[in-house]
Amino acid sequence: MSTSSTTQTPALPVVSGGGMKNPASYKTVHLLSRIAGYIILIGLTLASIFPLVWMILMSLKDRSETYSGSFFPSKVTFSAYEYVFENLNITLYFWNSIKITLITVLAVVFLATLAGYAFARIEFPGKQIIFLILLSTLMLPGAVLIIPLFLQLTDLNLIDTHYGLILAYVGGGLPFSMFLMRSFFQTLPSELVDAGRIDGASEFGIFWKIMLPLARPGIATITIFQFMGTWNEFIFAATFIHDPLMRPLQPSLFAMVGRYSTNWPALTAALTLSILPIVIVYIFMQRQFVAGLTTGALKG
Repeated sequence: MSTSSTTQTPALPVVSGGGMKNPASYKTVHLLSRIAGYIILIGLTLASIFPLVWMILMSLKDRSETYSGSFFPSKVTFSAYEYVFENLNITLYFWNSIKITLITVLAVVFLATLAGYAFARIEFPGKQIIFLILLSTLMLPGAVLIIPLFLQLTDLNLIDTHYGLILAYVGGGLPFSMFLMRSFFQTLPSELVDAGRIDGASEFGIFWKIMLPLARPGIATITIFQFMGTWNEFIFAATFIHDPLMRPLQPSLFAMVGRYSTNWPALTAALTLSILPIVIVYIFMQRQFVAGLTTGALKG
């Protein structure tokens, strides 16, 4: 009587990516790659926030500690902030910047939403040509436009006025915002527009009552972009505004840089205060801003 023995075939390694790989080594490589990715991201994050942390810590130092070589202040003091409010008239510069920025943002948002809807949903002769002409202005750097704008504002007697600067900002920010709103309106269902027209609504009624409420993420996106661009702009403000009492915040901060010496704690204190409005606007509009980015507001 013969006995038959069962031969077991050994398990084969996992086949992945066209080759034989050990599962344990694959997991190790995957873990190491993730760790390396986290290290890179943490390094980039630290490099990004280092100037902000240095600025805040410097504003809490006494002026005598400016060149002490210590990263942290030996004693926290708010004397730099007191100096800024008492000697630099920063409240006036803040008000000038707030006035210019708010009027610019409101004008750009109003005009960009109307123009974006028209280019996205309304057919009219020469629409593509006009849109391309407006879009081509994005290729012009702001430095190229300084002399023509200065001459035009001089002819209109708008040099040293906030409204002349606002006109320059609106003209510079409108094409980009219009492009974003056009892209956003194109992502909305066209059936909504057709339904409004069937119900007898006017074109402006469709825009105001149907499309505009759905465009809040896009509006938040252009609001934040335009607010940041206007609030932080320096070249136009320094060129078109010469009166110190009419200056917005950024040229006034630059004037704090001395030729031979600079009060760095006071300067960093003013810079710290200058970023607060942008942080506040982003905190209140971040949800709509993220929604605008993820639903096609940046889609071409």
